Amino acid sequence: MRIISGKAGGRRLATPPGRTQDIRPTSDRAREALFNILGPVVNGSRVLDLYAGTGALGLEAFSRGAVDITFVDFHRQPLEIIRKNISLCLPAGDQTVVSVLRYDLRKGLPPALLGGKAIFDLIFLDPPYSQGLSLKTLQYLGNGNLLTPNGIVVAEERSSESLPAQCEMLHLFDQRTYGDTGFWLYSLHHQTDTSVKERQ
Repeated sequence: MRIISGKAGGRRLATPPGRTQDIRPTSDRAREALFNILGPVVNGSRVLDLYAGTGALGLEAFSRGAVDITFVDFHRQPLEIIRKNISLCLPAGDQTVVSVLRYDLRKGLPPALLGGKAIFDLIFLDPPYSQGLSLKTLQYLGNGNLLTPNGIVVAEERSSESLPAQCEMLHLFDQRTYGDTGFWLYSLHHQTDTSVKERQ
């Protein structure tokens, strides 16, 4: 697994040995397709990577110009891999703000992010498939308090699953399928045009 494009493009990422129920990295193909959809939205953005796993989504965003990335996961192995991948991708002296939080997202959102101090342009959520966690986390995010007015939430789930067209203040404006992987893109506004690039 590698960073697809940008200043860390081609950098190989650490992944868990063998199969693990705690980490299921988004494939390079699906990640490349997603970031092609997001386009210039990523540059200069503040990013929240929930159920971060290897950190590949947040680090791809860094490589493409994100300036502030917060990674959240709960289990020891993914947290260790995230920190290792940060060290692999960020050169010494890089000014990007990077945080790693340990929190069980099944219980809600990390208290450190609440209270109006944190707000993000891009929020990725990539929980274990088919456990109802994508919907639960969308409901936690549904009040919009963590999202900028033009921000985007990207939920990744098994493509055969179904996520709602609206979740409180979040409105679905695009949905894409790449093999077993599905992406659902939400914003705080009802979108009649599915082009992310038109939002700039």
